[in-house]
Amino acid sequence: MLVEEIMKKDVITLSPSATIANALKLLRENHIRHIPIVNQDNQVVGIVSDRDVRDATASIFNTADNQQYLQQELQSIMSYPVVTAHPLDFVEEVARVFYNEGFGCLPVVSGNTLIGIITEKEMLYTMILLTGTNIQSSQIEVKVPHKPGILPEVAAVFGKRKTNITSVLMYPFNDDPNYKILVFRIQTMNPVPLIQDLRDAGYELMWPNNIAEPKL
Repeated sequence: MLVEEIMKKDVITLSPSATIANALKLLRENHIRHIPIVNQDNQVVGIVSDRDVRDATASIFNTADNQQYLQQELQSIMSYPVVTAHPLDFVEEVARVFYNEGFGCLPVVSGNTLIGIITEKEMLYTMILLTGTNIQSSQIEVKVPHKPGILPEVAAVFGKRKTNITSVLMYPFNDDPNYKILVFRIQTMNPVPLIQDLRDAGYELMWPNNIAEPKL
């Protein structure tokens, strides 16, 4: 999935010479947390967050000082240079940037021009879509050898029962490079027959766990 598929294209911006009061008004009226700061060519030169505005605002108990702070230009408090995304970046790669840098948003730029923005909310919802948890389904986790061709091999078990797979993820098994965990989300509310098929095929299930039947 590409950034251009999830970004917001209607971006609220301000110029560097706009005031903190202008930013505060837009943040409150539009219920947003970040405002890209652009020049006359719509190029991103900075970014201002609701935290920047709060930090720059004087105590509410000192009205005179507060008004003075609110009239300062945004270029005095904006963060720069700004890390941006490209519309053809993969969402998974941008998610890593969000995590590593702790960003709340990323402006999207093409040809040095601002064309969109991605926030934490869009990123989180996209991860939900990619994992298939937005669709009613069952989850099965299978421990497999880390070798070429293992994914279609396991998927064939689902194919025999004509079960629709909504998503597949893979993650490491502890610190053992010889194994991986395949996570399948399947569109069935009764995965028991598939679970048995996987066990019969010799696969170890991490979820649902292999629990020995109690002895009578």
